[in-house]
Amino acid sequence: MPPPPNTVKPVLRGLVAPVGPTQGAEPTNGATGRGLAVGIGWRQPHYAQLLQEQPPLDFLEVHSENFFADGGAALAVLLQGRAHYPLSLHGVGLSLGSAAGLDDWHLNQLAQLVQRVEPVRVSDHASFARAAWPRGGADPIHAADLLPMPFSAAALQTMSDHVNQVQNRLQRQILVENLSAYLRWTPAADEPFMAEPDFLSQLALHTGCALLVDVNNLYVNALNARIHGQGGDPVQHCCAWLDAIAPGDVGEIHLAGHCHVLPEPGGAPLDEIVIDDHGSRVCAAVWHIYRHAINRFGAAPTLIEWDTDIPALQVLLDEAALAREVGAQQLTSRAPATGRAAKQLPAHKVLA
Repeated sequence: MPPPPNTVKPVLRGLVAPVGPTQGAEPTNGATGRGLAVGIGWRQPHYAQLLQEQPPLDFLEVHSENFFADGGAALAVLLQGRAHYPLSLHGVGLSLGSAAGLDDWHLNQLAQLVQRVEPVRVSDHASFARAAWPRGGADPIHAADLLPMPFSAAALQTMSDHVNQVQNRLQRQILVENLSAYLRWTPAADEPFMAEPDFLSQLALHTGCALLVDVNNLYVNALNARIHGQGGDPVQHCCAWLDAIAPGDVGEIHLAGHCHVLPEPGGAPLDEIVIDDHGSRVCAAVWHIYRHAINRFGAAPTLIEWDTDIPALQVLLDEAALAREVGAQQLTSRAPATGRAAKQLPAHKVLA
């Protein structure tokens, strides 16, 4: 169900993430900037090599919080990368769903970083991490994790208010990512059920934000649901989830690997779990779901995420090349999708 009338006010309507080529600074490294934009997560082990070799990529994505310091080596490297590639800032700490409110310091640091690097996209997660102490206390506690939201009208109201607050502070649209969740809230007896794609669609509709669809997160959730005897075929479930999202709401797609942890000998069957660890190549099932996503959403900018057991840079570049190939093949046979029309992104300032 939507939020109560006249309580969630859309802001910055028309500020939307690109659904086609990356916008912003043009790459100087040989990437065309046309067609399907593909990038990689730029992590510390690859800082020097990537700057030296400058492989053809359409954008780099970094975790925003790693560059909040005013100066220092990390920020200096980021600015070097910005000279050659458009940047996408992906956060993990805004806690958009927190009933304790946003952290003003965190939002101010993000705003300063956005102003400094003029990223092509800014994103965070449909999650919360901050909460008030159960028995009172001056400051909220922080879970240092991405905790799942209840898909309720009250939670939607809270997250919508915070998305509006962030977008007003940054004076631009943000993207909100679906979560890999390892628990689920039980709705109250009088609370109507809201499916995750309905929740996210309402969030986009009422705030003007865009969605960052993490295909691997969808598959991880579907696999864990199957372990617990819920749902049918995981791939079909993920494709149906994608079909419930309007094409014009999607501004980026993430691809990553996951880890399937089996029970110890003699352990309980439900000790089995699939973890979104971003520590391996994209699996065949996720590539299949990605094809469906491209058919549904068009040439949404696509990122290869790899955060644990980080391999040689060439492995990430090979995955990025495969994403470009798979996406291009799907686009040639794509039929126009139905749903809300794509919104337009205003031009961003191009840094000299």
